[in-house]
Amino acid sequence: MPEGSTLMRAPVSCSSGKSLEEGQMDALSERTPVLGLFETHLTVRDLQRSIRFYREVVGLPLALEVPERGAAFLWIGHSKRSMLGLWGIGSSPLGLRLHVAFEATLADVLAAPQRLRAHGVRPLSFAEEETSEPSVLGWMPAAAVYFCDPDGHLLEYLALLEEEPRSGLGVVPYSQWIAGAPMRHG
Repeated sequence: MPEGSTLMRAPVSCSSGKSLEEGQMDALSERTPVLGLFETHLTVRDLQRSIRFYREVVGLPLALEVPERGAAFLWIGHSKRSMLGLWGIGSSPLGLRLHVAFEATLADVLAAPQRLRAHGVRPLSFAEEETSEPSVLGWMPAAAVYFCDPDGHLLEYLALLEEEPRSGLGVVPYSQWIAGAPMRHG
């Protein structure tokens, strides 16, 4: 690597000044197949606090910290197939509340409320109310437990379920799902 170079690239402008007209998207014959999402990024007020949270509570291993850029990257999953970037914004009054869902096993999603509480983190339902069990999104179906990081980003542990979707059910507590909750109408 040349002297003075960094592991981080400079910001890039993605605007070409041209926009695709309606219908031109359909005319594109070759598209690159997307296999999955590799990385996503969150802004945080206190980088070190967030690194600790994502390592100790969420369990993500630190891949790289770049102090001169106020950034850190953590691996998601065991196979290093995706990562989360954290970018310090210091005391800036501006910030976004974003959402990130982490895939987990059903057993881990079921255990998440107790594990989160052990770390002083409130487990939340889909309606963002404190809960002791996952919510089930009937249309997928998937079991999910939500919680917030120190910057208020809404995080989620999610496990797809083997059962057939029950779209008319909406979102219900896991105990209601496994009891065979009747479909909602209207």
